[in-house]
Amino acid sequence: MNKAPIGVFDSGLGGLTAVRQLRRILPNEDIVYFGDTGRVPYGTRSNATIKRYAAQDTKFLLKHNVKMIIAACGTVSSVASNLKHDLPVPYTGVVSPTCFEAARVTKNKKVGVIGTSATINSHSYRDLIHSFDDKIEVVEQDCPLFVPLVESGFIDRDDPITRLTIERYLKPVMKTGVDTIILGCTHYPIIKSAISAVVGEKVSLIDSGRETAVYAAKILRESDLLTDSDKPGKSEFFVSDTPDGFENVARVFLGENVEHTVEQINIELY
Repeated sequence: MNKAPIGVFDSGLGGLTAVRQLRRILPNEDIVYFGDTGRVPYGTRSNATIKRYAAQDTKFLLKHNVKMIIAACGTVSSVASNLKHDLPVPYTGVVSPTCFEAARVTKNKKVGVIGTSATINSHSYRDLIHSFDDKIEVVEQDCPLFVPLVESGFIDRDDPITRLTIERYLKPVMKTGVDTIILGCTHYPIIKSAISAVVGEKVSLIDSGRETAVYAAKILRESDLLTDSDKPGKSEFFVSDTPDGFENVARVFLGENVEHTVEQINIELY
């Protein structure tokens, strides 16, 4: 048993969807979250820059003596997958658990993957799905407007801006006949309802935040690292830019108020 916190990081706010799922699955665990809001988005950066940012983010979390690190970011998970080899604690990104679930769920062996441009260009989801089942057809589509859409508050399924943006990206995907779509960025579950309204209820949407939280719980359990506390876990939030915007949007991601609980840090010191 281990009372140390779980460390979670993301390029900004999307990783909070994984935190929300962790709280549901492991309600007694403490969590330290870092959102790199000063350098978001990662999805348009070079691979070298993404790897450097990820290394700094993990160093910050290790300073808080975390017992596990979760890269709740599809871009980092795709581009900096070798990160796990350099860490002294268990690590997971979002790609592996999400691909496993998609390969299990699809019935017609046609899976769509949507994510940032860096994620899609890395082909990480496609390649891993093929390692599970090389007969699965994978259709990839980058959706660069989804992250700013979510962070600007355009999340209502009835909002015409939200619907038209989703249709612009996903209509070509649906024409291929996919029955399963991976939400390959942890921002995307926030507009899951709106995406479902466009693609139809018969298409399974795989939430990368949820699948990652389930997998993280499995790792902690198997490693005997779960806390034995029966009290609700506490969460600490850190950002690399002003906390104001983070606090406002975090209410949407977490479903609760985090006002006055967010601290700004200088990530360049790590």
